[in-house]
Amino acid sequence: MRPAFALFLLAFSALALGAPMAAAAVRSVYLEELTWTELRDALASGTTTIILPVGATEQSGPHMALGKHNVRAKVLAGRIAALLGDTLVAPVLSYVPEGNVSPPSEHMRFPGTISIPVAAFKSTLDGAARSMRQAGFTQIVLIGDHGGYQEQLKEVAAELNRAWAGTSTHAHFIAAYYRATETAYVQALKARGLSPQEIGEHAGAADTSLMLAIDPSLVRSERLGDKSGTATGVVGDPRQSTASLGQIGIDMIVNDTVAAIRKARLEKR
Repeated sequence: MRPAFALFLLAFSALALGAPMAAAAVRSVYLEELTWTELRDALASGTTTIILPVGATEQSGPHMALGKHNVRAKVLAGRIAALLGDTLVAPVLSYVPEGNVSPPSEHMRFPGTISIPVAAFKSTLDGAARSMRQAGFTQIVLIGDHGGYQEQLKEVAAELNRAWAGTSTHAHFIAAYYRATETAYVQALKARGLSPQEIGEHAGAADTSLMLAIDPSLVRSERLGDKSGTATGVVGDPRQSTASLGQIGIDMIVNDTVAAIRKARLEKR
């Protein structure tokens, strides 16, 4: 199914469930696919929430592409926006803190990982959010697909809200997006017979299953049996990964995030 058509179906379903009518007039939920006049009209019709999704460019073992987090963040943010019905998605921020560059640490020990300083990361988020406010968005949502910068997302949202105190614009760090992968999704995989060692913390069965459900072309099935450990960058065992297991996680992430955004917006009104 073509991504644009899939998003159309999601938007149609959202309307049927009572989501705002504004989404029906928007050509795409992705900001970068709209013209400035289309965006102007969407804002005027009530599409005033924007998601700023953060990914990462990092190693995920010999079996998964370096852009895993970026692809996942864009697709899931698009599904979340379509269900909300009055929300758009900014371009994914793909450069994030990943450890020291020289001497290399953490994921930087593997070719292809890109790391930037924390200050640069936070400044970029701040600038992007302020740009969205200038455009006319009043609810600015930060979500992150990678665990390493969750605290920075929270800090940026808090700093923006202090700067915007007394105005109608609010920033929201939605922890539920990432938390779902660490709690409910892990429990669901355990209930289906996977061990904690298989589920893993990085590029294991949980991580790989999510990617299989979103874009299997980014998973090298012939490398799933490679050894895990510090030499390969895999913490877990991806051999039991399936798209159906990944879909369980996707549904949890999307549903939990939609609910959390709705709650956050209501609390800020």
